Amino acid sequence: MAFDPLTHDRHEPSGDRMMDHRARIAQEESERAERKQRELLEQSSERNTPAERIRIWERRHALTLPRATNHPLLAIVAAGTNLALHQVNEEQERRLAARSQPATPVTPPAI
Repeated sequence: MAFDPLTHDRHEPSGDRMMDHRARIAQEESERAERKQRELLEQSSERNTPAERIRIWERRHALTLPRATNHPLLAIVAAGTNLALHQVNEEQERRLAARSQPATPVTPPAI
């Protein structure tokens, strides 16, 4: 830490700040890379359900699962999630059924 006699402020020399900034940027990049690798492993992990794997794939790619049953992207989703194509189609069907169901009205509790 240095002392500036003109402003009476204490400050770090600019070289130290640059090194700190570079170190922080490198640390953040390392953390991003680790998070990306972890998500990639989770996307195909058998510990996760097909629905979870597909949601991870969607989040990583900023895309949603196509609704068309013959869409070419489905094979890519299946390969990326280590699922069979019929498992991806089952998730499509589940989502379609969930969208088709009317919203259940909430009944207030009796007093």
